[in-house]
This record gives sequence, C-alpha cells and structure tokens, in this order.
Amino acid sequence: MPRVVRGGLIQAAAGEDASQPPERLWKMMLEKHVALIEEAAGMGVQVLCLQELFTGPYFPAEQDARWYGTAESVPDGPTVRAMRDLARAHGMVMVVPVYEEEMPGVFYNTAAVLDSDGTYLGKYRKTHIPHLEPGFWEKFYFRPGNLGYPVFHTRVADIGVYICYDRHFPEGARALGLNGAEIVFNPSATVAGLSEYLWELEQPAHAVASGYFVGAVNRVGREAPWNIGEFYGSSYFCNPRGQIIAQASRDRDQVLVADMDLDEIREVRSTWQFFRDRRPETYGGLVAP
Repeated sequence: MPRVVRGGLIQAAAGEDASQPPERLWKMMLEKHVALIEEAAGMGVQVLCLQELFTGPYFPAEQDARWYGTAESVPDGPTVRAMRDLARAHGMVMVVPVYEEEMPGVFYNTAAVLDSDGTYLGKYRKTHIPHLEPGFWEKFYFRPGNLGYPVFHTRVADIGVYICYDRHFPEGARALGLNGAEIVFNPSATVAGLSEYLWELEQPAHAVASGYFVGAVNRVGREAPWNIGEFYGSSYFCNPRGQIIAQASRDRDQVLVADMDLDEIREVRSTWQFFRDRRPETYGGLVAP
C-alpha cells in the first residue's frame, strides 16, 4: 500500500511597513498564519512548513538592535507554544522557523519541528550564515548553527530542515539524506535578481543526489522601507527524480499542497545507486580548511 503524505507550504507577504513596532508585526503575522494554517488543515495537509522568519519582515535587511528583542527561547517561547497548540488541534506535523535566543546575546536562525500531537521533537539551526549585498546582513543577527543535520522521526515521515542560504551547500543536503530524511524542507527569504535563477536548480539537484522529496518555501512581496528586492514566492515541492510536482504563485499569499508517495524514494534509490556507489574514502579534501 503506498505511503502517501500530503505536504503543505505557506508563503506570505509581511503586509505592513517594517518600521511598525516589532510586537505589532509579530501579532499581525501570527494572525495571518493561523488563518493560513487552518486553510491548510482544511485541505488535509499532514506536514506543513512555514517560511523563514515568518513572524515578521525579513529584518536582516537592516542593522538595528531593536530586532534582538524579538528573539525567543525554543521551545518555550510564544511562537512555538502557539504552533504546538495548532499542531495538536489539527493533527499536523509542523516546521516552525523562529528567531532563537539561546542565552542573552546569543542568537540563532532556527526551525522547531513539532509532531502531529504537538510534541516538540527538536530543532535545526541554520548552519551557513550569509553577509550579502544588498541587505542580507545575517551575520549581524545569527551565529552559525551547531546542531549538525538532524532528521526528525514524525508520525508521517522522517523529515530534515535546511534553511535558506544553506541550500547553496550540497554537503549538508547530502548529510540529511544519509541521516534518513524522506522530506527536506527549506524555509527561505530570497529575492529576484540575486538567486532566482538557482531556485529551481539547486534543490531538485539535492533531491536527485540523495533520493528524497524537497519542500522549498519563499516569502512574497516587497518590504518597505528597505526595498531590497522582490521576494518572488514560487514555493514548490519536487520529487526524488528532481521533478517539480507542485508550485505556488510568484506574488500572492498561498497554501501550496502536494501529495508525496514516499515509496517513490525506494524506487528511485533502487534505480540510481548513488548511496551504494559513493566513495567516502576519497572525499577527505571536502572538509579541509
């Protein structure tokens, strides 16, 4: 009997000028996402991923210490607590990006993973931290992740997380496959002109190389007053053959849904024996400084 899992991705615009008080923006974005999560539940979604830093604008577009106050503990902060209630209410596995404060002054770009009964399973911390122009000053806000590449055993699938800039690095994507991921989610915030030509190239390649499904989610719209570019949405699911099986619009809030037959993973890996034919003893140079 096929193991079919219905996945969902939520892409959404910030909707208000980022000069508004962060507390107001958090409340507004939380309310917007609660409505979208309920829409996803009504569509039968079993595992759902939200976009990177979903509770506000993409604040690394500026360097302003006021954003430090928006960081929260994981899993005990208000965002994860609210999402745990929703996961339990809807019987839905959730990947919840959060701006995490581990201790005073120590911050990470994090995703909490919740099982369908609301149980907190653990977290992934973004490993690769960019400093790119214009307006991607993440090194001002985040330490590099230090938890490796965990895979979370949920009631519907074994899932891994890779956050935004991570997707440009094949090493972690392969590690997630070797660690047993069946679906890898990549919550992102990325703009046209910088990475759009890579958006539908890199992650399907990861899916092919390691034989898993990928759910890639990007926010939409322009965020004033920074206007660092257009967040171009285009969230998608692709299968282990690298084929995009569902894709969202470029410019509107949307819940994207796709059915993934996890038995396809074994079928693909049995055809393309990329794990069998690896030569790890020759790869030492990849981890040399």
